[in-house]
Amino acid sequence: MTRVKGGTVSKNRRRKVLKQAKGYFGSKHRLYKTAQEQLFHSGAYAYRDRKANKRNFRKLWITRINAACRANEISYSKFINGLNIAGVTINRKMLAEVAIDSPESFTNLVAIAKDALKSGKTVKEVKNEVKTEAKPAVKKADTTKKEASVKEDKKDYSKMTLTELKAIAKEQGIKGYSTMKKDELISNLK
Repeated sequence: MTRVKGGTVSKNRRRKVLKQAKGYFGSKHRLYKTAQEQLFHSGAYAYRDRKANKRNFRKLWITRINAACRANEISYSKFINGLNIAGVTINRKMLAEVAIDSPESFTNLVAIAKDALKSGKTVKEVKNEVKTEAKPAVKKADTTKKEASVKEDKKDYSKMTLTELKAIAKEQGIKGYSTMKKDELISNLK
């Protein structure tokens, strides 16, 4: 059998490894064997630290939120618990941004959390109470107009986009609307 030299293939493979190892200290960017070993370790460190980075940022956001909460005379845990009771869904990243950029808005969120802790009511329940107290007496003419507009909406479902239909389904409380196709949504809405 004739001898086959894998010269160009091997050279290209080694060159690729050395190119990835550019900037490494000492022989780790010069010698193929040590460069390859360092690349294995670098890949493991990168994978590990991508996970650690998420933890580190969450710790940072919680620290910032806690500092802003202490300025508003509430602890972090009570603040988060109050927001959960109130039904306010906002992640810690955004809370930290609000705490830094607009302290007035953060103070409003703290007030919502404190009210929810005291009364145990959600924001939706409070808004519904305010709406029912503020509603004037409804005339029959207004209801007929609303019924007519509802009938018109039913006719226009086919002209609406999927996102508009999903929004209407969400308002009406249809379960599983997010996975439905347009035809299924239209039939459920009718």
